[in-house]
Amino acid sequence: MLVGRFAPSPSGRMHLGNVFTALLVWLDVRSSKGRLILRIEDLDQQRCSWEKAAQLVDDLQWLGLDWDEGGLKPEYCQSRRTGYYQAVFARLDAAGLVYPCFCSRAQRLAALAPHLGENSAAEVCPCRNLSFAEQQERLSQGLAAAWRIKVPAERVGLRDGNFGEYSENLAADCGDFIIRRSDGVFAYQLAVVADDAAMGVNRVVRGRDLLNSAPRQIWLHRVLGYPPPSYCHVPLLLAADGKRLAKRDASLDLGSLRQTCTAPQLIGGLAWLAGLQTEPRPCSPRDLLASFSWARVRQADILLNDLP
Repeated sequence: MLVGRFAPSPSGRMHLGNVFTALLVWLDVRSSKGRLILRIEDLDQQRCSWEKAAQLVDDLQWLGLDWDEGGLKPEYCQSRRTGYYQAVFARLDAAGLVYPCFCSRAQRLAALAPHLGENSAAEVCPCRNLSFAEQQERLSQGLAAAWRIKVPAERVGLRDGNFGEYSENLAADCGDFIIRRSDGVFAYQLAVVADDAAMGVNRVVRGRDLLNSAPRQIWLHRVLGYPPPSYCHVPLLLAADGKRLAKRDASLDLGSLRQTCTAPQLIGGLAWLAGLQTEPRPCSPRDLLASFSWARVRQADILLNDLP
């Protein structure tokens, strides 16, 4: 059975781009008669809250995008799964794959999914070559350390269900990436792999800004002995200036949209943008199931002032 998941971060109200992805996740799973999990990715408690998570659940219900398991149950909220991530981290540590990083660059966003423009070119971290004694000396001095995982000079690829072939050389293209922040919060890259494996997720549908995360996550799945899921990355909705939508774009979040349109109007408009309708006629998610196909979904990002 296909098992998919929608895994939003409750750091603010969902915007139009989030809903676009949620709709395609839902259609992918429901058209395959699979099982859909709603996972709350609230690792960063400084930005996320229980109230925002509850609002997210209410918005999805208003849209008619249901799920089979998860939601606000504690075991599906990443903030409640620290012990599980620690056990996975310990396995990687025992295999000699992790090392403390004392570099001063702030890693405050490591717990959240990266987006376009947030990944710099790979650099060799000087901390990788510290001896055990040097590591212990710095730790004994009270220096805060993030923890990185050592990646090989290996090309890892996938056949994306929407974008086709994609690959990266892990060492050259992403480098050793952080799996636990210096404040102890486990990073997105570790948590998402651990959770997908534990929850039996074998299909991941998400925005194309996360396409370059797929090779490192596939590699991490394999290192841990988990079968990697298949992937489908979807185009992004972009603002008039060409920038990706953000939760600070209040006019395009569900707080505003629920005041100005109905759920069928919103679903119908997004289906039109995706290429699933020839006109933006109001509809429910279930109205789209019979004709849903990834062959109809656009690949190019969609400017909201340059509609199809």
